[in-house]
Amino acid sequence: MKTPRLPIAIQQAVMQSLRDKLALANQKLGRSYPEPKVVYQQRGTAAGTAWLADYEIRLNPVLLLENQQAFVEEVVPHELAHLLVWKHFGRVAPHGKEWKWMMESVLGVPARRTHQFKLESLRRNTFPYHCRCQQHQLTVRRHNRVLRGEAVYRCVRCGEPLIADATN
Repeated sequence: MKTPRLPIAIQQAVMQSLRDKLALANQKLGRSYPEPKVVYQQRGTAAGTAWLADYEIRLNPVLLLENQQAFVEEVVPHELAHLLVWKHFGRVAPHGKEWKWMMESVLGVPARRTHQFKLESLRRNTFPYHCRCQQHQLTVRRHNRVLRGEAVYRCVRCGEPLIADATN
């Protein structure tokens, strides 16, 4: 899938959100953390990732185009919080108490671990799996890891392992 071109207005909104939240964090923490690099190269179903060693935020351009306001209000602060926690506390649990504190007390954003964006536009080659409470769609990469015995994926709701549907 070709990466879509992002209108400059969307990129500006992302950067404005990043700069506003970073200024707020620097003021509340009494620090002057630098502005991280932002790239639009995140693939798959993840909305974004924070690359600690590179001090970089990677955003999914497809999901950004489809969910602009939520990205600006939630995803950008979420990934920024990961970088700030790493700078402030060192290496800790990715969504642990330090991250929750950074999200809620410092950045003023609800601490949600995962997004709820519709993923239909991303799901081209997926494989149906199920647990005891719901259906799941695994990407080709995850499906192949299951087939090779390299991974077992669990439902975040019920904790049960995901089982491939009989059609696989």
